[in-house]
Amino acid sequence: MAEVLFGQSYFLRFDPKLWRAMQPYPPLGTLLAAAHLRERGHGVALFDAMLAGSEGEWDEALAREGARYAVLYEDNFNYLSKMCLSRMREAALTMIRMARARGCTVLVCGSDATDHAPSYLDAGAQFVLAGEGEATLAELMERLDGRSETPFEAIAGLVFLGEDGGLVRTPPRPMLRDLDALPPPAWDLVDVERYRDVWRRRHGYYSMNMVTTRGCPYHCNWCAKPIWGQTYHSRSPEHVVAELLHLKRTYRPDHVSFADDIMGLKPGWLLRFAELVEQEGARIPFKCLSRVDLLLRPGEIEAVRRAGCRIVWVGAESGSQRVLDAMEKGTRVEQIRDVARRLHEAGMEVGFFLQFGYPGEGPEDIAATRRLLHECAPDEIGISVSYPLPGTRFYERVKDQLGGKRNWVHSDDMDMMYSGPFDTRFYRSLYVVVQKEFARDRALRQLRALRLAALRPRDFYRGLSLLYHALTLPLARLRLRYRALVSDRGDLGPQPDLNPDEAAQPAPQ
Repeated sequence: MAEVLFGQSYFLRFDPKLWRAMQPYPPLGTLLAAAHLRERGHGVALFDAMLAGSEGEWDEALAREGARYAVLYEDNFNYLSKMCLSRMREAALTMIRMARARGCTVLVCGSDATDHAPSYLDAGAQFVLAGEGEATLAELMERLDGRSETPFEAIAGLVFLGEDGGLVRTPPRPMLRDLDALPPPAWDLVDVERYRDVWRRRHGYYSMNMVTTRGCPYHCNWCAKPIWGQTYHSRSPEHVVAELLHLKRTYRPDHVSFADDIMGLKPGWLLRFAELVEQEGARIPFKCLSRVDLLLRPGEIEAVRRAGCRIVWVGAESGSQRVLDAMEKGTRVEQIRDVARRLHEAGMEVGFFLQFGYPGEGPEDIAATRRLLHECAPDEIGISVSYPLPGTRFYERVKDQLGGKRNWVHSDDMDMMYSGPFDTRFYRSLYVVVQKEFARDRALRQLRALRLAALRPRDFYRGLSLLYHALTLPLARLRLRYRALVSDRGDLGPQPDLNPDEAAQPAPQ
């Protein structure tokens, strides 16, 4: 029995693409909030939706725990939660109704709830915690438990319905600055062995997740930041290494995924981190996210290698400089090439996030991105199309073009929800072509690096993969040309010019 049952609404089973990939991580943001509340004397339990089959398991957990409070606290470190997928929103609203039916007071925190609080309140939630939630949750729980007489209207960071039925929105709460003061995630609430079994059966190793920072100070005009805005706060390298060492000794992961938007932005942070990892014997192979301009600072790549990094993911986005400029990305195509080369020379891998369909992107820009992939030979890629989310300048530019559908259903939706350069079918065909070109090139590189005497069974699969993609790529390209011709925007003729000056203007208020 627990006073507070924490949950979140990202069900891996509801996301076909990620279910196939099967690389699940527990909801780190939820675990941090649970630990923060428990530190203040509240009894807590966790419903982990990541590996659950349906919302029905949440209802079973409510009955089992008999909690007075149900807290749907989304993992704000999971980029899929930040995308606000509509299938997960449906799950959240269903979970709210289930909790209310069992007499719980329901609190909700997350990106989608921050942007669309009325929808969550209409479903039965009593309070939405807008923005960063730990401090707001703690203060609200003290009021609900009778430990405090602070009026709800005086608690910063809340959205709720007043006595007259009107929407009450209290002032925003300042961001937490001293992240070292937070307790470590409540890993004891997680069925770690279930995750270990899933990872090792599918991938042959076990990966856990960590976070060292919150937020991102950069101004990419398509990037939604409803939780931390433009702020950036970092834990100390000492605090991070202590947690890393704890995970290594207690749970014995084979790998760690750092979920930061940007790891090691502060000058010297990665160098100190690498020194401490070596001194404390805390080295575990890991992956992380960074920016190409940051990685080009002296000593950064060597530091991240020394710390144990196997692959760095970067937001390449496009091989066209005019697209990057229109996005206000603040990076150069030449930097992308340079970082890919340097990471490979250092013995590490590089992953590219790519984005197609930004306003004004033409066929020459798409071709430039495909050339960039061929030249840089990244080891992994993630492909998306431009996705307008509230609060971004990009959204303000295209919101008048949006129809009834304003969120993807799942992460493989690839729907062009505004009047982009081409239609949805074109971009879905482009996705197939780029994935095939990438898979073909990667398999060819891997086979070229092999010695005949060292062949293993998986190398024959690489050969079959190369043959498959080589044979099917011409037809996929033919379909792409056809989709370009019948697209809502017509043939592959000239596209509207990108206008970086327009993109740089403040969004209308």
